Amino acid sequence: MASATLPNVSLAVFALGGFPGLETAYGWIGTTVFCVYLVAVLGNCSILYIVWVEPSLHRPMYQFLAMLAATDLGLCAITMPTVLGVLWFRLRQISSQACIAQAFFLHAFALMESAVLFAMAVDRFVAIRYPLRYSELLSTPRVLRIGLALFLRSTLALLPAFYFLAQFPYCPHPRLSHSYCLHQDLIRSACSDTTFNNFYVLVVIFLSMGSDLLFILLSYSLILRAVLGMASSGRSPVKALSTCASHLCAVLVFCAPALGLSIIHRFGQHAPPLVYALMGNVYILFPPLMNPILYSLKTKEISGRLLQMLRSLWKA
Repeated sequence: MASATLPNVSLAVFALGGFPGLETAYGWIGTTVFCVYLVAVLGNCSILYIVWVEPSLHRPMYQFLAMLAATDLGLCAITMPTVLGVLWFRLRQISSQACIAQAFFLHAFALMESAVLFAMAVDRFVAIRYPLRYSELLSTPRVLRIGLALFLRSTLALLPAFYFLAQFPYCPHPRLSHSYCLHQDLIRSACSDTTFNNFYVLVVIFLSMGSDLLFILLSYSLILRAVLGMASSGRSPVKALSTCASHLCAVLVFCAPALGLSIIHRFGQHAPPLVYALMGNVYILFPPLMNPILYSLKTKEISGRLLQMLRSLWKA
């Protein structure tokens, strides 16, 4: 009889958060957020299109960039409906099944972005350290296999945690901190022992994002060593380092909001709800918005092709 009184996950409905205290400005905030989404979607679609149609960009560096753009599009697609639904239409309720599915794909895309950034660091190291064997070491089939392996790692690693998340009973009238679903929020709403999920997700983050960041730092230490060797032999290291600038900026753009949101959720129990909301939206919007801008500004091949597209559209 006791088990019959526990809320069933299939019947649970979560209340999404918004921007506490700014309800009267939701229309303007929603329009601003929509414009950010629109710029992010157009920018990442442009990157994918340019890499697809330009034969000279069918190289590992740009293939990994296309993976990054596809991942950013996934982040936009999975969060935009609920974020704009809350801001424009006050649709604050979401079923548990939809919420758990959204959280799964959101975390999977985040793990995928981290993994792709690591792969791009390895790509830069191979290009600088072994320029004559670059195309051989990172052939197109090998890049595709790397992409598949990164996708499988990002999704399969999360399955156990979200399987158990779907089995938990949830407390009545659960409220979430953001206008989308996160594992951390769902765990706090569960009326059950969540020790395994808390520990497992921390391990997954440490072994995936933590190791990605560690190997990115290792890659750049090896790149720096190779560049110093080039300088000592009389070759200019400027061009080699310039190809790394946009990637380093992309790493910072991804890591800073993710670290900030993690700190808020782990140690900011007394932080104002508005801080949760702001950090949560920066986390999902900043990388998809900034990555296309960074690579368009820092990569001549991308910026040149983009300018051609804009001129042709203007003349049309």
